[in-house]
Formats: sequence, structure tokens, C-alpha cells
Amino acid sequence: MDSDGEGSRGRPSTGLGSSLSESKARRAPVSGVVMETLPSALYKVRLDDGSLVMAHIADRIDRNFVRILVGDKVRLELSPQDVGRGRIIAKIG
Repeated sequence: MDSDGEGSRGRPSTGLGSSLSESKARRAPVSGVVMETLPSALYKVRLDDGSLVMAHIADRIDRNFVRILVGDKVRLELSPQDVGRGRIIAKIG
């Protein structure tokens, strides 16, 4: 029963679906060059605009055993919460 005394039909909306899809839509991929390899599969990447971010490998890349080395050009998504961190989603050429 709802707070108004009537039963709800179906599953109540949590509101998480719309905000989750909006946050994925805001993540535009950016490209950069790997500057340094760090422990725990972390990388320092210099973006094309000159800023330096810490990035980890996306699961899809890691599962396919794609090797990322210093000097490689990569495409990554920046985190909406912390623009200093990101996820490497592809290796470019």
C-alpha cells in the first residue's frame, strides 16, 4: 500500500534509470598520450588540451589483453565526479 492508502501498480520508479543514462550521455570521449605507467594498472595520461589525468583500463580492454605502453595514443572517458580521473576505453593506432 502507498502512503495515500491505494496500492501501486507495477514497480515503483526509483528515478535511478534516468540519471544513470544522463551521466553516461555526458561522458564525451577525449584522447591523449600515455606518459607514465603506475602500479595497480594505473596510467598518467596527458590529454590533447594539456591537462594530466590518472586513468585505469576499462574491463573490455583488459579482457582482450590489449597492452598499453608509454607513448601510446588512447581514447578515454573522464569521470563526472573527478575530472582528474578517467577510464581508458580504446587504444588508437
